[in-house]
Amino acid sequence: MAPDTRRLTAVLGGGGSIAVAMGIMNVATYGFTMVAARMLGPGSYGAFASLMATLLVVTVLQLGLQATAARRIAAEPEHVAQIEKTILGVTYRAAIALGVLLLVLAPLLNVVLRLDSLLTAAVLAVVSVPFTIMGGQAGILQGERRWGALSILYILSGVPRVVIGTALLLWQPSELTALIGTGLGACAPVVAGWWFLRGRIDSGVHSEDHGFRRVIRESVLNSQVLLAFFALSNADIVIARNVLSEHDAGLYAGGLILTKAVLFLPQFVVVIAFPSMSTIAERRRALTGSLGLIAVVGALATAGAAVLPQLALVFVGGHRYDEIADHLWIFAILGTVLAMLQLLVYSVLARQGKRSVFLVWAAFLTLVALGLSADSLRGLLSVVLTVDALLLAALLAISLYVTRPSVGGLVPAATEAD
Repeated sequence: MAPDTRRLTAVLGGGGSIAVAMGIMNVATYGFTMVAARMLGPGSYGAFASLMATLLVVTVLQLGLQATAARRIAAEPEHVAQIEKTILGVTYRAAIALGVLLLVLAPLLNVVLRLDSLLTAAVLAVVSVPFTIMGGQAGILQGERRWGALSILYILSGVPRVVIGTALLLWQPSELTALIGTGLGACAPVVAGWWFLRGRIDSGVHSEDHGFRRVIRESVLNSQVLLAFFALSNADIVIARNVLSEHDAGLYAGGLILTKAVLFLPQFVVVIAFPSMSTIAERRRALTGSLGLIAVVGALATAGAAVLPQLALVFVGGHRYDEIADHLWIFAILGTVLAMLQLLVYSVLARQGKRSVFLVWAAFLTLVALGLSADSLRGLLSVVLTVDALLLAALLAISLYVTRPSVGGLVPAATEAD
């Protein structure tokens, strides 16, 4: 079998296992959310939802560590032992530092999130620790392209949560027990990650580029880029609650369920493509091929929402959202644009672009400014889609320019910083 054929087979096989694993993780996570909503009731579930939203913001550090580890190992596999040792050291320290910070902020979180329970706010700090540790572990496995082991980590990120969390809610239904269940479930992938990464022997090949301070700096920068994308992709729901009526804001939130589904559906493509986008020889082909695959998935979802809007409504929330049935295909397009944007953001991380992130923050500020002037659901949706599409076009143009082949077939080093 030719080398290219073997590589393609390996990628497809890895993509299949990652796709299945992430599907199981997402279904399990969604399942626990539904269980918690039913068992806690509106009051307690509202508190738990606010805790999960806070935890989601915190995970940008987890994703930043994962991106740093995967990029460095994929780009310089000859230094894998040193990188792994440094990444794990940074990860453990970052996890403890974040946990301590959240513990100090527990009284403030208790007030802001209206928890009426300082203990619950303190538990959130503890729960953040295993979530952060998993980021570094997953990044190492991703960079080494150990798809089977990484798939197990993703499965363990979802299944134990729903099993342990449901058991605790059956014992005592409260937002505190739901949060404890989430934290205990998050320990499972950490244990598995430790098992998969045990016994690494340092080869003695070292580089100053993979020192402690440089890894910390890159992790912080990566987290900041991902925070920009997170802010951009979630700002519209906050804007909707401020410019639309309560009824229309609820309809918009319902439509965003489909948007998020289309965004996360091809997420496995990003996981598989990122190591290849971190190498000069493969980055352009990985980027264009992955964008094409995401576009196909998004086009199929959009066509389904346009042709079968009533079926799409089932996934949104049922007939109570009939008023947005004719708009669901637009929400699907928005999800496709965001999925492609996410890949391009990771492409920026893979090549360590410095200036492209300013475009993401600029798009976020533009979205907020224009979104606050919207006076209808369709108007807000148009603003969001336009801003995101323009950002997509700009990042795509920059990425294609930066990854263009030179006369000798390599990317000019001068373009690496955007």
